[in-house]
Amino acid sequence: MTEFDDLKRQLEQGTLSRRDFMGRATALGLGATVLGSIPQIAAAAETPRKGGHMRLGLAGGSTTDSIDPGSWTDSVMVVTAYGLFNGLMENSPENKPIPELAESVEVNKGASQWILNLRKGVQFSNGKTFDADDAIYSFNLHRGKTKSGAAGPMKAIKDIKKITANQISIELEAADADFLQVITDYHVIVVPDGHTDWTKPIGTGAFVLEQFQPGVRVSGKRNPNYWKKNHGWLDSFEITVVSDGSARMNALISGQIDVMNRCDPRTVSLLAKNQTINVLRSPGGWHPVMAMQTDQAPYNNLDMRLALKYAIDREQIAKTLFAGYGSVGNDHPIPKGDPFFHSQLPQLKHDPDKAKFHFKKAGMADAKITLQASDAAFAGAVDMCTLFQASAAKAGIKVDLKKEPIDGFWDRVWLKGPFVTSYWAGRPAATQMLGVAYKGGAPWNESHWNNAKFDKLLADARAETDFAKRKTYIWDMQEMLSKEGGVIVPGFRDYISAHSKKVGGITPHNGFDLDNGRLLDKAWMNA
Repeated sequence: MTEFDDLKRQLEQGTLSRRDFMGRATALGLGATVLGSIPQIAAAAETPRKGGHMRLGLAGGSTTDSIDPGSWTDSVMVVTAYGLFNGLMENSPENKPIPELAESVEVNKGASQWILNLRKGVQFSNGKTFDADDAIYSFNLHRGKTKSGAAGPMKAIKDIKKITANQISIELEAADADFLQVITDYHVIVVPDGHTDWTKPIGTGAFVLEQFQPGVRVSGKRNPNYWKKNHGWLDSFEITVVSDGSARMNALISGQIDVMNRCDPRTVSLLAKNQTINVLRSPGGWHPVMAMQTDQAPYNNLDMRLALKYAIDREQIAKTLFAGYGSVGNDHPIPKGDPFFHSQLPQLKHDPDKAKFHFKKAGMADAKITLQASDAAFAGAVDMCTLFQASAAKAGIKVDLKKEPIDGFWDRVWLKGPFVTSYWAGRPAATQMLGVAYKGGAPWNESHWNNAKFDKLLADARAETDFAKRKTYIWDMQEMLSKEGGVIVPGFRDYISAHSKKVGGITPHNGFDLDNGRLLDKAWMNA
């Protein structure tokens, strides 16, 4: 790898800012023509244009979708959310928390007391001025008795107090050096104090809602009260839910839509050859999961879990599903680009003999193993499970595959079935990802992993500000999940989206797809 290739890799992964990339690349003697050929640099160099209507054809929508922020689970609602609302903090392309509605932050030495200084003069779409009461109410939507997807992380908050009209104090149950990353979560957006009518959402975002048909269509028009400079360029947008990958691709090629997500790695080359389309690759923490509920038979038996971990052929799945746009996983959720990735953990590999050994040791030869899967999770989810079914058969393990409908999967199947395929977009901080999906009692702990030692390591990692010490805790957690946990993580896949060259301002992000869901806030139409 050349020095320039390494710089491009760092830029794509978000570990190097565009400004630093430009400076270091120029020092290598590279001219503007070369730099302009790189999509994320070219996007940064474009001149934004105000106005226009953007049409998005997206996977990740369902008839069970709602504007209620606690309910969001997938792409359509995340993109909608960041069009209508803002958060207190934003996760930057460099994977760092930066102020949004919280203008600045103060923290004590122990990282357990945080003061958020709120931005003044911001108006909601109904004309109300944003203040501390709104921020506190918005936090409390995810606290107490709630089914919110942010309920787990919000349990860390012991108390929230209003200091002034534009300042709040947050006291945590325990120190958390990653707290600002936690509140970049897409659920934690801001609404007016007391707001409950999600059919008529009120936010501070770039748009106001015009139409909402769950699982079908979302549209919005410009918010005349929008406060951000150099954001919110569009006059209007329309999202059409298109679950079929081929249909999304054909709609983009034919000009029916301007943006699509979740390009199939196996067919992305067809888009790349089209002179009117840009393909954008964003490495990050996206990973598929096969979650076994560890408190339900037969998955409460460690040997059964190990049998299935050795039965899967990760290399085959990565090659078949990711087509080079990803890497092999090791049954924990931390990707290679994360500074706390356990680089010395032995890689789990397909081993039919070990699978047979543990399956026999489990003493459950007649155990019924049913894997529920749906392409609602991601395009290729069912194909992945079919490959797993075949590789498990080589070890004498019969896996019944139950194909679930796309519509309603997240509401009716996920978190309910004992062995279910899903996915995670990753999280900005390793402790956040480990907490939201693996901490005992967390609402989205789909494997029901409940281990006191793991929870203690997580608490220690959150409280520790020394990098080397935190690393030992986070490495130990990854090892526990790999060797004992209830999830199979076959690999990490890059986000691949595509858009018409008429669209400007889209850049890669290590977080969620479509610029971490903030496409509507940042992009524009060139024509």
